[in-house]
Amino acid sequence: MTETLLAALALLAGFDHRLLEIVGLSLRVSLSALAFGALVGLPLGAWLAVAAFPGRAFVIVVLNALMGLPSVVVGVFVYLMLSRSGPFGELGLLFSPRAMIVAQTLLVVPLIAAVTRQIVEDAWKEYAPEFAVIGVGRPLAVGLLLADCRFSLVVATLAGLGRAMSEVGAVMVVGGNIDGYTRVMTTAIALETSKGDLALSLALGLVLMGLILGLNAFAHGLRTWAARRGR
Repeated sequence: MTETLLAALALLAGFDHRLLEIVGLSLRVSLSALAFGALVGLPLGAWLAVAAFPGRAFVIVVLNALMGLPSVVVGVFVYLMLSRSGPFGELGLLFSPRAMIVAQTLLVVPLIAAVTRQIVEDAWKEYAPEFAVIGVGRPLAVGLLLADCRFSLVVATLAGLGRAMSEVGAVMVVGGNIDGYTRVMTTAIALETSKGDLALSLALGLVLMGLILGLNAFAHGLRTWAARRGR
């Protein structure tokens, strides 16, 4: 164990080329998925928070359920869509970083949308009477609520990034875990551990844990700062 840990630390200290390549691809894929997920999830959640239509409760239940959707199920779905016999097979996206971005986006959207819906709905219940008195329409009210809840929404978005970075099933299915092309941190850890290269696996695990802890620390600090600013 000690030897493996020292070897892993040596890889980190020496900025090992393979390690940097894998970490770089992981960040590109997950950050791209986060951007697309936020573009869809934030407005979707805000709309659900203030909209009134038949079946709204059912849509919310489904959206909340999708937050816990197994990543491998999303991977299989995207695989079927992008395979040669699928409707988007001609695009040639399967086993590429773009396919991995699509899969992670589908995982991120429900999480961001569901949390956004709850945040904006709580704010809507508090401020709706005031908006009605001063004659603010729903579209403008939603924009004002999004601006007012921006710090909480950033925390929700960071949670989506953590979800994207830590999953393994979807990117393994649609990316193929191709060395130097679609191998990200989670898939590399699984493969290198099975091969017996525990030093690289541990080094990647330390990086991944560091990133996840950093995201959570930033989210906690932002929430604390926003609360103090509010007071």
